[in-house]
Amino acid sequence: MENAPQYLMENKEEIERLERKTDRVALERQAAWAGLQAGMRVGDMGCGPGLTTRFLFEMAQPGGTAVGVDLSAERIAHAAAKHGTDGLTFVRHNLVKPVTGIGNFDFIWARFMLEYNRGRAFEIVQNLTRLLNPGGILCLIDLDYNCLNHFEMPAPLMSALRGITRRLEETADFDPYVGIKLYSFLYDLGFEAIDMMMAPHHLIFGQLKEVDAFNWTKKLEIAVVRSGYDFPEFAGGYRQFAEEFQKFFADPRRFTYTPLIACRGRRPGSIG
Repeated sequence: MENAPQYLMENKEEIERLERKTDRVALERQAAWAGLQAGMRVGDMGCGPGLTTRFLFEMAQPGGTAVGVDLSAERIAHAAAKHGTDGLTFVRHNLVKPVTGIGNFDFIWARFMLEYNRGRAFEIVQNLTRLLNPGGILCLIDLDYNCLNHFEMPAPLMSALRGITRRLEETADFDPYVGIKLYSFLYDLGFEAIDMMMAPHHLIFGQLKEVDAFNWTKKLEIAVVRSGYDFPEFAGGYRQFAEEFQKFFADPRRFTYTPLIACRGRRPGSIG
């Protein structure tokens, strides 16, 4: 797609990673809190391989419909083939640009998408706002201090993680702190009945679960490598960093979490 941004986590196993880490119980709890109800027309923005869209679609029954929108042609094709059905469709679009041709929605869901668009997050939320019916709900969910909270991480590892994060902010449009900004987005756009919720994410303690091991290994292999960080903390460079991180991460004494911040609001009758 012309002028499409590069997705930081793009790799041949990204569909598997996204599907494996999707927690249906957490998703349904968050969507119910946000106000998703039966009969609504739902837009899942940054839908990936479509599993979240299917769960939202099922929550909107009876009578609801859903559209999943994503930048990736591969993931949209996968979503359509695996989850597409009457009332549940998928569309490829670059959400940085105004979205046309898919109608308006009663409920728009954007979870773990803005973190990959640091310099364009507010513009994206503006574009999503234009797709809401008056009185429609926009729910933004993202992370704060993404991947940065670990106890008791050795100082060289923590230094490297912070350095990697700074590099990704500068070079990959990644925002590890976007969660704290969500309220201001809806406030500045004039949304009504704004509410907030916080919950733990990446809540990892004790024996490392297979899904967490896979997810974080992909982060090491893809995002960390793409950061271009030179690892001055480690004589062995990236290889030594990765080995020591995985050793630390596999230790059942380790405690890791990331704050998840959810923000919902209703679009007023008019938007300036």
